[in-house]
Amino acid sequence: MWKRKKKSSEDRTPLETRDLSIDEIRKAIHAYSDQKPSHVPLSVLIQDDLTLDYELLSPFLHAKPSKPFYMSRETYELFEEEDYDLAKEIDHVQQAVDAYMKQTQETPVIESDPYKRINYYKLRRLGLLQEKPEREYYLTNEEFMITHKKPK
Repeated sequence: MWKRKKKSSEDRTPLETRDLSIDEIRKAIHAYSDQKPSHVPLSVLIQDDLTLDYELLSPFLHAKPSKPFYMSRETYELFEEEDYDLAKEIDHVQQAVDAYMKQTQETPVIESDPYKRINYYKLRRLGLLQEKPEREYYLTNEEFMITHKKPK
């Protein structure tokens, strides 16, 4: 059985660093998503520190951004540098929501709230959140994902 030869660091030309917008990064992610094999999850783009793997995006960006961008592992939402804490927090709250629903078969929302605001008391009562997040989160209509953006 043969193995595909890995490119050595000498074979790769370093990516040029440029000032790229969040929209350019978003378009590159969508292009990557459209061409990747269906069995490969989009999460391969997300590194441990929530930054993106710009080597995988290089065929679409042809550069590396001069400032970092972050992506939520749970919601795949893209964030700029100043929202890094939000990216980490949204992952934490989404994991708690998922665990709550798995344990109770219910959504952890405030009853009769038209915006489906997440009820932190329910999550804390089951030990799924250690502290109450600073901002409000809402349950979306798509696959029980959360968002920090208040619905209209």
